[in-house]
Amino acid sequence: MPTARPDPHAETSRKAFGTTVVPVLIEPRPAGDPEIVALVTAQQQEIAEREIAAVGSRVSNYPLHDGIQYLGAVVDGRLVGCGAIQPLDRETAEIKRMYVAPTYRGRGIARQLLAALEELAASGGRTVLRLETGDFMPEAVKLYASSGYLPIPTYGEYAGNPNSVCFEKRL
Repeated sequence: MPTARPDPHAETSRKAFGTTVVPVLIEPRPAGDPEIVALVTAQQQEIAEREIAAVGSRVSNYPLHDGIQYLGAVVDGRLVGCGAIQPLDRETAEIKRMYVAPTYRGRGIARQLLAALEELAASGGRTVLRLETGDFMPEAVKLYASSGYLPIPTYGEYAGNPNSVCFEKRL
């Protein structure tokens, strides 16, 4: 049975970013889990709304591929966030579908979830994590930059999307 995982960066997060870190249970969830599906649906809706507001249309709607592994963030027995890693090759995985429900944002949950995804990728032999977000998602850009991710050129299916912002981190 999974247990609450202390975030080794919690004290740093609290001091450096003014975040009140809450205890979070991070646990694996199957892609078809109804709670994961609900969060991913909410995430995709929010991205669509922001993208349309920022650029006038929906450009990015990228499908998932085989091998995706989800983690869920549980607070007080409720799934409030999710994220996944998807293999790209033997050394590289991509972070996908990072999302924390709006009422739970600003509590350090995304940072804890990101650290757990990094651990999951490393435990699977991955040495590099990549991700894509939109330039209309400033909170995501700030999270990744402050977590040691470095900007890289757009890659793969994101190449050519002028609103894509891609990052990479060596584990």
